[in-house]
Amino acid sequence: MSPSLSLPTRRPERLLILGSCLTVVVIVGVVTALLIREHANTLQTAKRTANNITQLIDADVLRNVELYDMALKGLISATERSDLQGVSANIRHLVLFDRSAAAPYKGDILLLDANGEVIADSSLLIPKKGNFADRDYFQVHRATPDVGLYISRPFSARCICDDQWRIAFSRRVSAPDGRFQGVAVASMRLSYFQQLFSNLSIGSNSTINLINQQGILLAQQPMLELDMVDKDLSLRPNVARMLKEHNGSFRGVSSVDRQERLYSFSSVGNLPLIVAVAVSTDEVFAQWKRAALLISLATGVLCIGLLWLSWMLSKELRRRHRAEQVLSELAATDALTGVANRRTLDERLHLEWDRAQRSTEPLTVLMIDVDHFKAFNDRHGHQGGDAALRTVAQVIEDNIRRPADLAARYGGEEFAVVLPHTDAKGAWLIAEHIRSSVEHLPRVAGDDQPITVSIGMSTWQKHSRMSLEDLLLKADQALYEAKHSGRNRTMDAATRPL
Repeated sequence: MSPSLSLPTRRPERLLILGSCLTVVVIVGVVTALLIREHANTLQTAKRTANNITQLIDADVLRNVELYDMALKGLISATERSDLQGVSANIRHLVLFDRSAAAPYKGDILLLDANGEVIADSSLLIPKKGNFADRDYFQVHRATPDVGLYISRPFSARCICDDQWRIAFSRRVSAPDGRFQGVAVASMRLSYFQQLFSNLSIGSNSTINLINQQGILLAQQPMLELDMVDKDLSLRPNVARMLKEHNGSFRGVSSVDRQERLYSFSSVGNLPLIVAVAVSTDEVFAQWKRAALLISLATGVLCIGLLWLSWMLSKELRRRHRAEQVLSELAATDALTGVANRRTLDERLHLEWDRAQRSTEPLTVLMIDVDHFKAFNDRHGHQGGDAALRTVAQVIEDNIRRPADLAARYGGEEFAVVLPHTDAKGAWLIAEHIRSSVEHLPRVAGDDQPITVSIGMSTWQKHSRMSLEDLLLKADQALYEAKHSGRNRTMDAATRPL
């Protein structure tokens, strides 16, 4: 009976384990989705912060470039005035450079003639001699009339000073007929950008960069490599993308230190400049990684605890099911012989009878009685008699091998066997096997009489009108007939009248 009971008892355990596993999957899925969403929010916040920094730099740079441009335009306008020819050099100098004082970090503001010679200098009343025809800003204006405001490549100033690196803002000076008359140029120390960038907190291992639209680096804070100013970076993949797109953000790996950074960049107004903020993704996601680690550990502990509790509960369920199964088997088993008891026999008989009525398959009942058991019990005592009953019960069970067959103790020394789907011919063979096997049991020491059994059998077949009570009665009468016919034999009720 244990195989038939094991499946239903294991089903709740499997449902419990399955439910726990599904719960763990749901918990892990929800936590993973939340972490992914928080990762996306962290990235979006970092993008907004970097974009705000670029906009702040754009506004400051654009405002200062406008100041330099105003100074250049004022210088060009002053050169076009005819009334300055007769004034003193001091007044002429004040008129030429009256707008240059407001420009921060300014270097020299010069007025060059058509040959590149200095004809006016903001720092000196009488300008020093010098020629700047070799500078890119002079050559561009001389070759192209409509350049407008030109921003040069970084260059070293022709002086011994702390911050030699500078860039120049320049405009063409043209005659009324359009002829090239020279260049107005104002230089700005690149330390302006270093000071501007250093006031912005972007974290360690992150950089702020200013490049022109040819990919030339003008400023970087902090400097990742030595001598980076005026270096052409246009062939580097990240810079090439910025030069192509002008505005936007992306994640990329630096070609300098191979670290991943979040790049946010934008053009400075209409100027040929691009500001790029490169924030280390390790810093961007540092707090998220710590939170994700703690949440993952807590979730892991929770899931492992849930699975462990489910496993312990399933063990307890198995233990309880085993106990219930043992109790059920004890309630259904005869304590002396180990075969089914009378109550189980009655339940199985009614079950198989109903099944036989539906399927019209034959049903056979064997009634088995141990011959001369009272005399055997008197000779060997109750202990010997009990041992003989257990041996006979074991022989009966050994000869019925189908799962649906049932051997039960009917009472005293009498046993019953229920054989579903078995006709009279098959039941006769089984009965004879049982009878012969009992007869050939080893004899009890000191007793020359073998243990034998008498068997009566009755079969219900299709179209038979007998009831269950008739089936049992005929089997019992066939047993009675077998005992009165000499014992140790099998008698079929179909061959004997009631």
